[in-house]
Amino acid sequence: MPSASLRHALRASVSGLPGAFWWLWTSTLVNRLGGFVSTMLAIYLTLDRGYSASYAGLVAALYGLGGVVASLGGGVMADRLGRRPTMLVAQVATALSVGLLGFVSDPLAIASVACLVGLATHASRPAVQAMMADIVRPEDRMRAFSLNYWAINLGFAVSSTAAGFVAEVSYRAGFLFEAGMTLACAVVVFLKLPESRPEPSRKLRQGSGTDSGTGTDSGTAEVRLGVVLRDRRFMGVVGLCYLVAVVFQQGSVALPVAMGRAGFTPADYGMAIAVNGILVVALQIPVTRLIEHRDPRRLLAASSLLAGYGFGLTAFAGSLGIFVLTVCVWTLAEIVNAPTQTGLVVRLSPVHGRGRYQGVFSLSWSLAALTAPLLSGFVIDRFGADWLWGTCTVIGMAAAAGFLVLMRGLSEAAVEEGPESRTSSPPQAHLPSGLTHAPASQPETTPAVPAAAVAPPPARS
Repeated sequence: MPSASLRHALRASVSGLPGAFWWLWTSTLVNRLGGFVSTMLAIYLTLDRGYSASYAGLVAALYGLGGVVASLGGGVMADRLGRRPTMLVAQVATALSVGLLGFVSDPLAIASVACLVGLATHASRPAVQAMMADIVRPEDRMRAFSLNYWAINLGFAVSSTAAGFVAEVSYRAGFLFEAGMTLACAVVVFLKLPESRPEPSRKLRQGSGTDSGTGTDSGTAEVRLGVVLRDRRFMGVVGLCYLVAVVFQQGSVALPVAMGRAGFTPADYGMAIAVNGILVVALQIPVTRLIEHRDPRRLLAASSLLAGYGFGLTAFAGSLGIFVLTVCVWTLAEIVNAPTQTGLVVRLSPVHGRGRYQGVFSLSWSLAALTAPLLSGFVIDRFGADWLWGTCTVIGMAAAAGFLVLMRGLSEAAVEEGPESRTSSPPQAHLPSGLTHAPASQPETTPAVPAAAVAPPPARS
């Protein structure tokens, strides 16, 4: 029966993951259910405050600048201080800065606080990804990353739909609601998530990249930031991820401005962008089951092309229905691209350098959050939105070609297995009794997720 097959597929998708993962998943969902700033900031500045698209782009770029600093700093903190304290500090700081953003009115103050929001928001991302890699076995990681991305988009689908209607009543209420939900996320982390950073070896030494491009010679080597930056294969992947991130950023930066100039309301944009989250929620799990053992080179190239063409089609949109259709196209690219990128980065990362590697990878999205608003604001003001959508198509094609060329020589071991998948389980972390790794055939009890409890794509914040 179809229903029985669906239940079997769902059970296979969620089984075998440790209880700590599900609490991390829950904290992500709670956080994204409060997403307001990343959805409505551009509309808030241009329609409510009356600023130009260029100023909105500048503010979004400063938000991205904060993310650039946080991506590197957050990765170092996750490796040195631990995943859990990094997440707690970042989430509390995010709540305070987001709440403040709803009360400032001076242009300079808005820009400054937006930079602080970006700094705080992005600081937790390397720690979240590193903790997920710590507590989930290598063979289950792509599935875990997909489930986490599914939670992000479930929250985004709800929050973006509500944000459009909240904005028509009170933008300040939206800022305060996001601050409250971020604090709730911090409470979940504080109460339910133990530290997962692997124990360093007795003879800790500086790591060095290998010829295979994995960036490590053993799982016990200390990996400094300079080692990551000298890993040429990995940095090439980061550069291509940056190009793709620039394209995906337009969904939250340029699309609301273009729709506003075309006469559409914030609620119209909220409904259109909510389709993105709804599709990810509906398709992420089944699509991941189809692609998890396929060639990542082809998956990344195909998704980059689809993203470029999806945003390129926006140039032909003249009605809400056509805008929704274009969102559907580039959302399919996002569904394939997001877990494939993250899974590849984990496979290229040594155990004791996960925080730094994830931080540098997050840097690609943070730099995109910095440069994409500047690009979109300049192009829209000077040449019009159609030129921007054409540029997105070109960037997507360039990224696709880059993935095909760069990953052509990547060893099968690095792509198919990764440096750690030869072991049966991840390194033992600081997990108290009751939160140990679950065996593959018998998952731990999953905590109840509230039925109605963010950017980047990898881009959402």
